Amino acid sequence: MNIVDLNTTSVREFNARLHEVRSDSEADDWQVLNPKGKHSLAVGLQAPHRVGIEGSVGYYCGGMNKSAKVTVTGQCGKGLGENIMSGVIHVSGNAAEAAGASGRGGLIVIDGDASSRCGISMKGVDIVVTGSVGHMSGFMAQAGRLVVLGDADEDLGASIYEADIYVRGETGALGADCVEKEMTPDHVKSLSLLLQQARVECPTGDFHRYGSARKLYNFHVDNACRY
Repeated sequence: MNIVDLNTTSVREFNARLHEVRSDSEADDWQVLNPKGKHSLAVGLQAPHRVGIEGSVGYYCGGMNKSAKVTVTGQCGKGLGENIMSGVIHVSGNAAEAAGASGRGGLIVIDGDASSRCGISMKGVDIVVTGSVGHMSGFMAQAGRLVVLGDADEDLGASIYEADIYVRGETGALGADCVEKEMTPDHVKSLSLLLQQARVECPTGDFHRYGSARKLYNFHVDNACRY
């Protein structure tokens, strides 16, 4: 176990130590103490680290993650796991704006609520939120899955492409070109497997699926006000 106290170690030095490990190395364990809302912790990881951060973090924690598992015991600021490539990020508390933004792969699990624009422009990441999400979540989501066990605020899935959004609770007005879609047996199975991967126990029967109506793929003057 590598123990890092951010009262005495700078964020730059901490991240540099993580980056020194080769991508083909075996998994190792890191315990991070006293994060105290510091920004850009455990970013750009290329090796299969297991990083446990004991406390709340600031902006962009776990950004550009590849292969590592990052666990935050606390809250997190905006941009959690931005552009994640692979691996897992797990937050035991709430997440601020734009969690999982532009994520291309991997899994993000948020045990609390996520604020606005959760999953904005996601490109293949899976995001599971056990609470509720704020407005414009799934905005311009291109691929991947956003699962919300609570409620979703206004403009869910605005300008969505081919991502799937699953919501168990209530939704506000859906965003432009986002519609409720059929929940087929294949989608139920896919959702069930994802919840198992996220270690979230929840029946799938109450979920609704949302996706693109595919009316904004090509410009049409009658839709100009919706672009």
